[in-house]
Amino acid sequence: MFKPAITGTGVFTPENIITNDELVASFNAYADKMNAVNAKAIDAGEMAPLQHSSSEFIVKASGIEQRHVLDKEGVLNPDVMHPQLRQRDDDEPGVMTEMALDACKKALAQAQVEASEIDLVICAASNMERAYPAIAIEIQKELGAGGFAFDMNVACSSATFGIQAAADMVRAGSVRKAIVVNPEICSGHLEWRDRDCHFIFGDVATASVIERSEDAKGAHFEIISTRCATQFSNNIRNNNGFLRRSRPDGVIDRRDMQFMQNGRKVFKEVVPMVSTHMLSHIAEEGISADQLSRLWLHQANKSMNDFIGKKVLGRTPEDGEQPNILQDYANTSSAGSIIAFSKFSDDLTPGDYGVICSFGAGYSVGSVLLKRR
Repeated sequence: MFKPAITGTGVFTPENIITNDELVASFNAYADKMNAVNAKAIDAGEMAPLQHSSSEFIVKASGIEQRHVLDKEGVLNPDVMHPQLRQRDDDEPGVMTEMALDACKKALAQAQVEASEIDLVICAASNMERAYPAIAIEIQKELGAGGFAFDMNVACSSATFGIQAAADMVRAGSVRKAIVVNPEICSGHLEWRDRDCHFIFGDVATASVIERSEDAKGAHFEIISTRCATQFSNNIRNNNGFLRRSRPDGVIDRRDMQFMQNGRKVFKEVVPMVSTHMLSHIAEEGISADQLSRLWLHQANKSMNDFIGKKVLGRTPEDGEQPNILQDYANTSSAGSIIAFSKFSDDLTPGDYGVICSFGAGYSVGSVLLKRR
């Protein structure tokens, strides 16, 4: 048996930024337009008018101040309200692969590993741009990696589940060096016309190199253990997919085709699930909460993370113990905890412990216990 380790990470960040003020101006223009169109029905009491959004509401509800997106113009156009991405020919790399390559190359450079040394590629993300062939195999080809590749989708927990799969294979010896990549085009499955969620997501891609600890060429994080759990819930859902055109009602723009959630239920049910999962995980490894130097949590909602951090540590986290990137990136699904890890891990010293934890639709929760080496 070998000891797996994370030896490099990389983050691709789109250049386009949408601030809360920009987003609110676009949404409110859309709301005004729709209220004018439906004025008679609204006056007759047959439907409620769309309410305006505000930057204050967004920050209070989520802690988000801005987000990065692949396409800004389409999202902010009140007549469009979704990203508009260039149609690509079948013989050129897809958009997810293009994002992934940037993150992968940064992770490989940090790990001092050549792409040709990689013998496993896992593309773990919430939404794939196609059903087949696997995005991971396309990334493998464009990266110049060997071995094999496959896609994985566990929504916002995809990265930690992918790390567990890769770490288990490295530990068992079936692969030597793996890369888990999370290209998240969250702007594509967000309903930008819904006041309750139009601010939640952003786009990004992250990558993590996992290899034998003995092969590490510099400072790294040994993967002590991983834990994953799932529990079915409809409270976070997306009903889009290849069966869309087969629906008997014939409606292809149904609200449930995009991101939907019952936020209050999610908060109430996921917070205890995640905190119990993390405490149980570290306890099984003989680690106490006061031995943890860092929590890299899924970046979905600041209040949710604050509650989880306090429950796990038994106190309010001090500055730096539970870093947030939510204010700058918004929710980036599976990539969020990896962004936090990538940006806020270099300061840890040998012997320090930390936990990467992601959670989301499913419900799903995945945790990775790390030790700085």
